[in-house]
Amino acid sequence: MSKTMMAVVKPQPAPGAEIREVPVPTYGPGDVLVKVKVASICGTDLHIYEWDRWAQNRIHPPLIPGHEFCGEVVAFGKDVTSVKEGDFVSAEMHVACGKCLLCRTGEAHICQNVKIIGVDANGAFAEYVVIPETNIWKLDPAIPLEYASILDPLGNAVHTVLAGEIAAKSVAITGCGPIGLFSIAVARAVGAAQVFAIEINEHRRAVAKKMKADYVLDPSSEDVQAIVKEKTDGLGVDAVLEMAGHPDSIRTAFNIVRSGGRISLLGLTSKPISLNFSEDIIFKGITVQGINGRRMYQTWYQMTALLKAGKLDLHPVITDKIAMKDFSKAMDRLKTGAASKILVYPNGTM
Repeated sequence: MSKTMMAVVKPQPAPGAEIREVPVPTYGPGDVLVKVKVASICGTDLHIYEWDRWAQNRIHPPLIPGHEFCGEVVAFGKDVTSVKEGDFVSAEMHVACGKCLLCRTGEAHICQNVKIIGVDANGAFAEYVVIPETNIWKLDPAIPLEYASILDPLGNAVHTVLAGEIAAKSVAITGCGPIGLFSIAVARAVGAAQVFAIEINEHRRAVAKKMKADYVLDPSSEDVQAIVKEKTDGLGVDAVLEMAGHPDSIRTAFNIVRSGGRISLLGLTSKPISLNFSEDIIFKGITVQGINGRRMYQTWYQMTALLKAGKLDLHPVITDKIAMKDFSKAMDRLKTGAASKILVYPNGTM
């Protein structure tokens, strides 16, 4: 194996990234070295690329980004016992400390000391990546490479959908980025009775229709609250999965949820948002949940089961496939709003 590899590198605290030849990462006794087959681009990667306020406060270059991938085990440390060379794997990229109260009480996905591979340590936009054995997720070879590379965001969708009752329930998804679009498929797979997709972007609405949402609504030109109420006998939906983080989208979520329903919030806000707690939450008796990442490792078992059972058609969400050398072109494409999930191939083939 070569001692060097090609990787996407954020070399300095400024916009952009470079394709560079760098050393293949070294691994410790409890680590696994994975040859990356496919990685995928997340909104977080765009934040890092553009060097926005969040990135400036969180990222410490030089860094190889990338936290969604699948690949093949090529080597591992002397203490590793659960994998062998050639295993098909992905990984949970949130590395929990295992020692805090949250980790010790089944809440490792919100570990107080979490480190994220691809954000706090070098990630998967490279030919090789190092993963702690504890975070490796072995995959059935029958799972397509494309799906195996997007388990991180799919897990967010599964976690959000299954955070409350969903079978035979009406559900609205506000914000149809990749995770929102995946949520349509998951909600369908687990028996949701009605699925409303609410999205301002025309491209994303078109994909939401391909994902078989019952109603695809444009909040910029339609009275979403009136339509939802009409289609739910005047009640509102049982559950809202809020994926956008925009103040208007969050306002919509509270307007369309029925009394006694739930709102699961995954979308991240950029500033504080005002709510009328009495009218919006207390008098309606609703449950409001913050959703962060994937439950370790309950969510992984759930989404693997859905994939192996053939319950999820995710192909409409995958709009672009690129060679890693064209990473900057992928960032430009993502910024147009005309792409959903972009897959990155380190070896330049598809």
